[in-house]
Amino acid sequence: MKRFFTLSILSLALFACGQQTTHDTTPTNTSTNIATSLPLDSLETAYFASGCFWCVEAIFESVEGVQEAISGYSGGSIPNPSYELICTGKTKHAEAVQVYYNPKIVSFETLVDVFFNSHDPSTLHQQGPDTGPQYRSIAFYQNQEEKNTINKKITSLKKKKTFSKITTEVTAFDIFYSAEDYHQNYERNHPNQGYVKSVSIPRLNAFKKKMPEILKAEAKLH
Repeated sequence: MKRFFTLSILSLALFACGQQTTHDTTPTNTSTNIATSLPLDSLETAYFASGCFWCVEAIFESVEGVQEAISGYSGGSIPNPSYELICTGKTKHAEAVQVYYNPKIVSFETLVDVFFNSHDPSTLHQQGPDTGPQYRSIAFYQNQEEKNTINKKITSLKKKKTFSKITTEVTAFDIFYSAEDYHQNYERNHPNQGYVKSVSIPRLNAFKKKMPEILKAEAKLH
């Protein structure tokens, strides 16, 4: 399920997002800016898949106007998948995030920009050291306006030749399954874990350099 192309990436094998054979059961802190939080059902949602959800969740939660991002599974063919099952690559699910955002602060269009600025959509079924269909690039849409926004962005990227190719699937959203509790806020709660230190945090920091103007104040400090 994993392929590693350099010795440095090979050294991460034991820490790859999809190769966790044991689970850290340290209680997860899922709180987010309690003083300014709104009820989640009053916010808009967006859904994206772009590799290991530990990384993707942290990236979206760094954006001003995003209150919460939930790690989970979407785009598959069976109900209530487990992490172990989706890691086989046989369920058609992708590791995805459910993004709760305030449209008065951040637009869906900006979230699409975040999506394309925070991963490599040219690598089919791969992000960094993680390979398999569960790591494929998907932008989910919930209505025609969202579909148009995603396709417009892809057209622009192709015109600019930003990437050699774009493998991103533009897919109608169906259902999202939240991942197991220990996956939530994983990067925040386990900053010294091997994969997090070597892959997740560098990926987050690379994104921050691309779109510093949309970051939360606390995200700019780290």
